[in-house]
Amino acid sequence: MTLDDLYATISARKTADPSSSWTAQLLAKGPEKCAEKFGEEAIEAIIEAVKDDKPALTSEAADVLYHLLVMLASRDVPLQDVLDELARRQSKSGLAEKASR
Repeated sequence: MTLDDLYATISARKTADPSSSWTAQLLAKGPEKCAEKFGEEAIEAIIEAVKDDKPALTSEAADVLYHLLVMLASRDVPLQDVLDELARRQSKSGLAEKASR
């Protein structure tokens, strides 16, 4: 499964019955809850990175990516827009890009 596939599945769940899936339940709670969940997962990933627990970090990283996509979908931000922004930034050095913000 690619991130595109996952994003498509998440987007399809926006109109699903919340009792039908975790994603539908999360989206039904609104963008604020989706953002909160993303933040929780990011903190858990940070903890595992600091502990140098690679299997746990791998699992938490998957959770972070999933919840990032849920958060984007909750605010109708297409994944392609994020990928386009990354491509735009790729044409600059990291230092130059950061300085331009």
